[in-house]
Amino acid sequence: MDKPLRILFLCTGNSCRSQMAEGWVKHLKSGEIEAFSAGIEKHGLNPRAVNVMAEAGVDISGQLSKTVEELPHRRFDVVITLCGHANETCPFFHGPTKRIHAGFDDPPALAENAPTEKAALAHYRRVRDEIRLFVEGLPGTLNRPSGE
Repeated sequence: MDKPLRILFLCTGNSCRSQMAEGWVKHLKSGEIEAFSAGIEKHGLNPRAVNVMAEAGVDISGQLSKTVEELPHRRFDVVITLCGHANETCPFFHGPTKRIHAGFDDPPALAENAPTEKAALAHYRRVRDEIRLFVEGLPGTLNRPSGE
């Protein structure tokens, strides 16, 4: 059996989108993909993200918000940036790491002016479902970098 593809999901604060992506991979692609998430900064795990993932049957409550420097491994087959800021400030990764950008809306920013909690959670649910569709397509067109 081939070793799992090692993917890092990177966003600004590692509080929501990258955590959701890591959770979906662990839930849907365990054994095929080894998922990690990190942020350019560390903002803490977003409680609404935890709640909407739990609604979908995925427990991310034990995941921790962390920066790239805090990861136990620094070698990845693919680094996927999930927001514009992470894409623009993505650190350099040594070795044959492929980097791609798959931007998703920022649920906390969208929910900031929501008139009700129900309306706020609708933003989180939409992005959660969009990230699930993205993860379901992995590894898809992602190819392992040459040199392995």
